[in-house]
Amino acid sequence: MTSDWAAWHAHYDDPDSSLSQRLAEVRRQIAVALDRAAPGPISLLSLCAGDGRDVLPVLAAHRRGPDVHGRLVELDPALSAAARAAAPPSVEVVRGDAGTTAAAAGAAPADLLLLCGIFGNIPDDDIARTVAAVPALLAPGGTVIWTRGTSAPDITPRLRGWFADAGVVETAFVTGTRTGRPVRVGGWSVGAGVLRGPAAPFVPDRRLFAFVS
Repeated sequence: MTSDWAAWHAHYDDPDSSLSQRLAEVRRQIAVALDRAAPGPISLLSLCAGDGRDVLPVLAAHRRGPDVHGRLVELDPALSAAARAAAPPSVEVVRGDAGTTAAAAGAAPADLLLLCGIFGNIPDDDIARTVAAVPALLAPGGTVIWTRGTSAPDITPRLRGWFADAGVVETAFVTGTRTGRPVRVGGWSVGAGVLRGPAAPFVPDRRLFAFVS
């Protein structure tokens, strides 16, 4: 895409924007996932991670933050540089194409998988393909967190079904409001679930998705 993603991320700084509301819910679900994680190391994989503002502040504040290690993948040079500057030594930031499984090699399967800011920018077939690959990217018992807009045509019912088909048991689906305020036109949704189905083999160098302009 030709969008200026660094400028787009500036909308997160507006506390009344739908993006900032969605961000707060993503952070809440990350904290819930860390609370739920078993004792010991927690592996992380975030695809299209931006500047890491969803996960890195949670890791810095959460009691389980020191247990987390893993990888953030982001293609935009400014955003990946910002994430690298903010990440702890245990979290590597890779500038690369998150749409291929090559970006996850060595970091999957993870205990916490973030697929945020992706599904609204790729074709439906790519969404289905990415969700079907979750059992190869996420460890059994691990948590996946995802986002998707709810403006028409709202595909979140189908999306939730694809996760169920992949063996992910939904633990949260939040959409439309935050702290009682009505959502604006073109609402947001945040979903989370735990992989209860079997793991799948990791296939290297497989194309999962590509952003569309």
